[in-house]
Amino acid sequence: MDGQKPLISIVVPCFNESAVFDRARPELARLADSLNDQFSVELIFIDDGSGDDTWEKIRDFAIADPRVRGVMLSRNFGHQFALTCGYDLARGEAVVCMDADLQDPPEIVPQLLEKWRQGFDIVLAVRRRRAGDGWFKRASASAFYRLIRVMGGQHVRADSGDFRLMSRHAIEGLNAMREQHRFIRGMVGWVGFNTTEILYDRRPRASGQTKYSLARMVRLAADAIISFSYFPLRVAYWTALLLMLASFAYLCHTIVVHFIFGTPLVQGWASLLVAVVAFGTMNLVCLGLIGEYIGRIYEQGKQRPLYLVRETVGPSTGAASEQPPA
Repeated sequence: MDGQKPLISIVVPCFNESAVFDRARPELARLADSLNDQFSVELIFIDDGSGDDTWEKIRDFAIADPRVRGVMLSRNFGHQFALTCGYDLARGEAVVCMDADLQDPPEIVPQLLEKWRQGFDIVLAVRRRRAGDGWFKRASASAFYRLIRVMGGQHVRADSGDFRLMSRHAIEGLNAMREQHRFIRGMVGWVGFNTTEILYDRRPRASGQTKYSLARMVRLAADAIISFSYFPLRVAYWTALLLMLASFAYLCHTIVVHFIFGTPLVQGWASLLVAVVAFGTMNLVCLGLIGEYIGRIYEQGKQRPLYLVRETVGPSTGAASEQPPA
């Protein structure tokens, strides 16, 4: 590898991508070839516990191309953890992450690199159009980004996914954050540094099915909201305060009606039942929210590794299993 050229790392998390890998492999190889005049390139594929023959195809690619490194995790840890593994192992002066399904067009990568050479540490690829996504996916994504910004997640750029470039300085800052519940899009924004963006049209999946089910998207949204905002706790606090004021107002109304107008108190049984149910529900909701935050503190306190590596293929530089930075 020519040491005079800047090294560029391209990280590709994979989970059951056998159906699309045969199409992704030549496109990524052509991308690496097209960059060869100006950069040295390493391709890092992270197999996130696939149940098909994705790992075998990654291994074959690594054996055939010395620029390729394959890493198989011990089980399915999730996209954000597979991406974290790739960032940990990347050696490049700039690191690009993209999905294996080719929805992130490889031809956009030179534009990201051009922005990096202009002095930007983080270059976000922002979706102008989302081809292949149904109306529900587009509507829910739009609602999520706007909701998280209302809740205090100003660091999250709307319509940007995990297709981005980060400089070595930015990667080191991100890798220092060993959070168990990871929303990397928000973490990248929190890191700061000199950031810019480019617009692109996201393509449909080349083959196969999306791995982000509704349950996974809801879980990711919960991680984003709870990890970057105390807004849910504040909502519970203000709701409890409003209910307390409403109850006090109703108490004053009951006293006035009974002692001034002589209305029997037994007529208020329905209102009393509503008040009991409202306060009981509010208590349960508040306890649930507090329990969610405490549970995350408990998970973080155990300090378990974010992922474990089962097997690697290709160049041996890098750790064999996740270790927190010194």
